Amino acid sequence: PAAGAPTTIKQRHTMIGNLVARSGLRAATQTVARTQRRKMGDGPFTDAMHVKKNKYVEEWNGRREITEKAFEVGPNNLPAIFFCVFVFPFTVYTFTRRELIIKGDPRYKKSGLA
Repeated sequence: PAAGAPTTIKQRHTMIGNLVARSGLRAATQTVARTQRRKMGDGPFTDAMHVKKNKYVEEWNGRREITEKAFEVGPNNLPAIFFCVFVFPFTVYTFTRRELIIKGDPRYKKSGLA
């Protein structure tokens, strides 16, 4: 509104809302600017240490990153996957459960399955 012009309550409320929003945004941007000014990697290990990268470790890390792209399920590795996902965990569960039943473990008795 022009200087000296009367304002309605709605206009005043909107102006106050804009003022509060702007001040909140300023505070938020100052907070973000403060948190982004950290010294990245300037801890106990600096470039002055002249650390050499191990090419085998770097190759292994790269291979780990693309494992999901290189992994294929086929008739050759399907039995191993089946064993690792179903047979082994079920066997461990069965023997653990049997031992709890034989020993009369209170955790098994409290579960309501005994």
